[in-house]
Amino acid sequence: MESFVKRSLLFDFYGELLTEHQKQIYQEIVFDDFSISEVARDEGISRQGVHDLMKRCDRILEDYESRLHLVEKFVGIRSRVDEILELTGEDSPAGQNRGQMDEIRKIALAIREEL
Repeated sequence: MESFVKRSLLFDFYGELLTEHQKQIYQEIVFDDFSISEVARDEGISRQGVHDLMKRCDRILEDYESRLHLVEKFVGIRSRVDEILELTGEDSPAGQNRGQMDEIRKIALAIREEL
């Protein structure tokens, strides 16, 4: 999984478990694409302090994932829903079960939207 996507998912699932200060700096660097120098200047701390805080946040988020596996489960469910959508898509063989396939497709789309 791409680093940015992984960080985004980890933050989506576990970001509320970080302190407000940690969340703010993490968001500025990961999502707002601020440099470590910019954040250090704005926060009045050293570049090393920002770097250490980012490493700590990554470690905290990874630790939650290693214990709870919510991101792993999410990615797995989404992948299986995508497989269902592919199997029930417009290109699937038409037949007497077409109505059932359409209903399965509607359910899978609803699940994917909720994820």
